Amino acid sequence: MIAKTLSAIPYGYDGRLVEVEGDMNKGLPAFNIVGMANKTVSEARERVKSAITNSSFSFPDKKVTINLAPADLLKDGSYLDLPIALTVLALSHQLRQEDLAARLFVGELSLNGNLRPVHGIINIVETARAAGITEIYLPLENLAQASLISGVTLFGVKNLQELFLHLKGERLLSSNPTTVVENIKTPVDGPILDHIRGQAAAKRALSIAIAGHHNILISGPPGAGKTLLARAAANLLPPLSPEEMISITKIHSISGEADGIVSARPFRSPHHTASSVSIIGGGVKATPGEISLAHLGVLFLDEIPEFPRSVLEALRQPLEDKKISISRANSKTTYPADFMLIATMNPCPCGYLGDPTHECSCTQTQIQNYAKKLSGPLFDRIDMNLEVAKVDNSDLLKKRSLKDPSDPTTEHNVVKNKITEAIHRQNARYHRTDVYNSSLTSHQVSSLLKLSAEAEAFLSNASEKLNLSARSYFKVLKVAQTICDLDGIDQIGVPQLSEALAFRKR
Repeated sequence: MIAKTLSAIPYGYDGRLVEVEGDMNKGLPAFNIVGMANKTVSEARERVKSAITNSSFSFPDKKVTINLAPADLLKDGSYLDLPIALTVLALSHQLRQEDLAARLFVGELSLNGNLRPVHGIINIVETARAAGITEIYLPLENLAQASLISGVTLFGVKNLQELFLHLKGERLLSSNPTTVVENIKTPVDGPILDHIRGQAAAKRALSIAIAGHHNILISGPPGAGKTLLARAAANLLPPLSPEEMISITKIHSISGEADGIVSARPFRSPHHTASSVSIIGGGVKATPGEISLAHLGVLFLDEIPEFPRSVLEALRQPLEDKKISISRANSKTTYPADFMLIATMNPCPCGYLGDPTHECSCTQTQIQNYAKKLSGPLFDRIDMNLEVAKVDNSDLLKKRSLKDPSDPTTEHNVVKNKITEAIHRQNARYHRTDVYNSSLTSHQVSSLLKLSAEAEAFLSNASEKLNLSARSYFKVLKVAQTICDLDGIDQIGVPQLSEALAFRKR
């Protein structure tokens, strides 16, 4: 007798359907799993055996063979425990094959028959929906994430016995409706602009960068507030749209960092000792790295010259393409990596080059080598370069009353409202919610952005004098457009170009 149960597994950023086939014959009792199953899947034999027995079912004392099709697809993880158990129950006539038809099952089994959550459930549900399967049974803890996907009927299952009674029609489970997701505001946690003394120009630059999703490099002496400015950026990020929430939750579920819904934009801050694989992604299973976990959020590299040069150079392609392709001998996986880069650095190894109150102790060679850690091609991909100076100690000691963070008149909330309005103007201009000024191609810049005649002449002259590359030329235009969006101006003029050009110096 042959029994079949449908399931699916995550495969990179997507998923693949897996058909669990079972065969039972006379012979010495045995339980074999074939079909490119790794050690985790092979160990399912013991989990399934114990789960069936401890759920008051009988395990057949015959030769049972389970095949995971397609056989040339490597299966990894505990996703197939539940469908293997159901196939065994169908082989032993405890379930009918009709009970399993046109349904998809996924989940890890504990030894007592309870279901444990699995990673990448959104991939699995999307794969099932694309294949026309609309009835999906999964662990109860995965229900919240899975309910983000519309067009399917979901059943959260606690244990094998509960699912068995439902399939037999004796005690039906209630289906879970699709969650109606609305824009969710990022909670205020950490520093806000009102906590930062002085640095008006830096705050202005930060608001431009966030409004247009531009990469920014902040340089200055120690104690100038570079890290504090970057941390405050996390609380200026716009709320998530439903589509963005699904994309972020999907990435974090694949990596195993989230079992529920991710409702805040990511702010990733890896240490400078992080390896290239941990930043870019890869490894044996080609898992997403920090640049993908920062998708639609911020990747913060504090003291960027301290990172290995190989890591920094690996950022060049994802900064341009907004995605990363990880190739292995038998597979290729592409993850999204549309992040905003915020980086900080000192002007020299000791940090006091150009500081009028502190003498620099670095040699000229040390200063040159330190500056060379950021290559020209990488620097060219950074939209804005901001230099900050130390705040005078007398300003730091001034007493001032801090308003409640929820007060709409705080400096932070005023800036955040302007950023939101600027993003709404971009959405209206591009008729999409996932496109920012920084995302535009050179062709889109030429066709969608409007310049005055004076601005065109000014930019042409400035690009020749400053010897701007083609990439820098278009980045200046994109930043100028964001300045227009923040100030409520419809056409790029000379003032906006002048301010944008000020951020291109190195």
